[in-house]
Amino acid sequence: MATQSSSVSAGSSRPPMNGFGSRQPNEEPSPLANEAALAIRSRDFHAWYGEVHALKSVCLEVPRRSVTALIGPSGCGKSTLLRWINRMNDHILSARAEGELVLQDEDILARGMDVVELRRRVGMVFQKPNPFPKTIYDNVAFGPRLHLKLSRGELDDLVEWSLRKAALWQEVSGRLRKSALGLSGGQQQRLCIARAIAVGPEVLLMDEPCSALDPGSTRRIEELIHELKDQYTIVIVTHNMQQARRVADRTAFFYEGELVEAGQTEDLFERPGDSRTQDYVHGRFG
Repeated sequence: MATQSSSVSAGSSRPPMNGFGSRQPNEEPSPLANEAALAIRSRDFHAWYGEVHALKSVCLEVPRRSVTALIGPSGCGKSTLLRWINRMNDHILSARAEGELVLQDEDILARGMDVVELRRRVGMVFQKPNPFPKTIYDNVAFGPRLHLKLSRGELDDLVEWSLRKAALWQEVSGRLRKSALGLSGGQQQRLCIARAIAVGPEVLLMDEPCSALDPGSTRRIEELIHELKDQYTIVIVTHNMQQARRVADRTAFFYEGELVEAGQTEDLFERPGDSRTQDYVHGRFG
């Protein structure tokens, strides 16, 4: 099925609120936890920008509650795939796609897909931090106010929970009513992660989330990814081979719009099955 682009827009110590599930010993569940099985898969998936064939017959499976890294040289289609998973390419008039792209047995490309709901379920963190020009509190509360009906106390709990999960609460708890634009770059990126998880997504897409950050902030984000994968499926695009090895359970290598191979990260780096993968991970091109 093909789809054309459209103009559709887009750790707390407290127990979860009533109606959001019960706390298990030694666990820190989201107030919006969804335990349903989750998988992203594509079969014979193609994508174009006008006449440019950006992705060619991609077949990929992303296990739930794991980190999958997409690697490859610039222009190989990594970010294109990411943007189709939550239909962000709908905003690009020349973009179209066909084939099978599925989120938990739902056809992402279906014309009847509720794209607003899809983007709630599939959060996105971009290369550069993009906090809203609002307070720290309002950045995190923006999505829940849009999608959920919460009391003020429930919203306060959810904002705190999200900031704690994003390892930011201790740094900002005393200035929630201050502008988010006053945070450092690393703090802004963690705020964007808190904003993404506040609406209870199943998947987090991260497009080069550390490329604009210093080494210390990069380390914090990578540690956060390790913590979040217990609750979310994470797909990360990165040009940093060391980062892929540090954070990813599985890695997929793309080249000139094709998925060359995918597998366990250590296997792909140590025992690649294709000479192009071997050349890329050893820095011979890219």
